[in-house]
Amino acid sequence: MNETLKVIDGRRSLRGYDTREISEEHKKLILHSAFRAPTAGNLMQYSIIEVADQKMKDKLVTTCDNQPFIAKAPLVLLFLADLQRLYDFFEYSGVPTLCKERGVEYVTPKEADLLLASCDAVIAAQNAVIAAESLGIGSCYIGDIMENIEDHRAMFDLPNWVFPIALLCFGYPLREDRDVREKTPRFSEHLVYFKDKYKHIDMKEFESEFAYRFKDVTKSGQSIYFQKTGSDFAAEMRRSVNVALKDWTKKK
Repeated sequence: MNETLKVIDGRRSLRGYDTREISEEHKKLILHSAFRAPTAGNLMQYSIIEVADQKMKDKLVTTCDNQPFIAKAPLVLLFLADLQRLYDFFEYSGVPTLCKERGVEYVTPKEADLLLASCDAVIAAQNAVIAAESLGIGSCYIGDIMENIEDHRAMFDLPNWVFPIALLCFGYPLREDRDVREKTPRFSEHLVYFKDKYKHIDMKEFESEFAYRFKDVTKSGQSIYFQKTGSDFAAEMRRSVNVALKDWTKKK
């Protein structure tokens, strides 16, 4: 493996951080790497907010499902799917007026635009993760930022065409974690990698993938459902995303 592949292979989520601050040099390198990520049409349909205020970090602990390590992370970055900036530019450029003169509809953001902008944001976030890892800085994704949409909009002054898709915590590992960083097992390749066509997996084979997590693997599907898919936090995430979708596609 070359050094880049070693970084990718060795990366795991980090939820405990050393107290030292991330240097400005390292922060700039992390952000530069995010900005160099692939982006649809080179439009960079995302924005990044650094959450520097400690009171805001403390509040995120609660709004993101009671995860205390968020408050202790030296660097917290919020990645946003952002169409507002582009549509502000369209307004400035007189696009709505020109559309009216030409007798064509001025199309405002739809569901597909949100998906594309979310892809842009998450790709940029992952570039930041790998850059940080290469600098000896750990990270953890917080998907719960998609919950409690009303609170997060108020906290960050988010308009309807801006959606919080990922929160990332960064920090140097605690001394005791620096040399012992076990990798979380992933699914076997044959369960997720196919050629030409989708393949349904034999459930007994799939079930064996969870043997390391469950004493009774026959109940693994039930456990995963009630812990994740059917949980209260998943229901809140669906509610918030539904609110955001309706507002995103609402015509001005």
